[in-house]
Amino acid sequence: MSLAKFAKLYRIDDPDSFRLNKYDPSDTGRLDIKKTEAKELLGEGIKRLSDLQERLYAQDRWSVLLIFQAMDAAGKDSVIEHVMTGVNPQGCQIHSFKQPSEEELDHDFMWRTTRRLPERGLIGIFNRSYYEEVLVVRVHPEILAKEKMPAKLVTKDIWKERFKDIRAFERYLARNGTVILKFFLHVSKEEQRRRFLERIEDPSKNWKFSMGDVEERKLWDKYMAAYEDMIRNTSRPEAPWYVVPADNKWFTRLVVAAELVDAMERLNLKFPSLGAAERRELAKARKLLRKSV
Repeated sequence: MSLAKFAKLYRIDDPDSFRLNKYDPSDTGRLDIKKTEAKELLGEGIKRLSDLQERLYAQDRWSVLLIFQAMDAAGKDSVIEHVMTGVNPQGCQIHSFKQPSEEELDHDFMWRTTRRLPERGLIGIFNRSYYEEVLVVRVHPEILAKEKMPAKLVTKDIWKERFKDIRAFERYLARNGTVILKFFLHVSKEEQRRRFLERIEDPSKNWKFSMGDVEERKLWDKYMAAYEDMIRNTSRPEAPWYVVPADNKWFTRLVVAAELVDAMERLNLKFPSLGAAERRELAKARKLLRKSV
């Protein structure tokens, strides 16, 4: 099985029947290879991605948006770092969305991310996104109060309304040439615990740790329920979710890279072809340059 077809195993094409507990965070798809082989495969994918990104930039018709959501320590930063290695920085934009500022709270929940959407020809990466609204805000209702919405608009149907708004927004983006790929990095609670301990015990990783991370672990079940509901309500053909096993980082990177490359290859990206007038200009320039000292 090719890596492209392999990645499809984790795409949610039937969201109505989706259940998160059916997906194993430690799964490696029975891919029996060594880490060195995985690194070589990833290198091949990165090389192909670099070529596709150059064509995407030159053609200037499509944009690509990658959205990463996950529990803390699932490896979002690591995946972005390793998969995007080798891609021209001019053709890639990465935005990390943390706790909203006062200015952001004075706008609708998608305002801060809409401002960072990739322009045509670019790959945009959201490390967290507008989906925080139906995850963190849903688990912590007190945050919703800080958004200062009119009270009559905060009803029991607000999350259904949020999902409807997100689906419409992503459909709009897709219709305007943005390819949307959404990755939920599915880490187990035990693996998260191990990674947190590693951050505490390794001085070079101490800066990554926050006591708030431990407090959020207490809400694990609520978060899993929120993720499941989010995926069931927002995985659509124009903006699919991929539930990527995240206990083994090498495997997570392979799945993400494989799907990104496959999605971009489906765009049939090509370098712009020149018309007769442009070719004459090139011939003229070549002649002048060959005569110059």
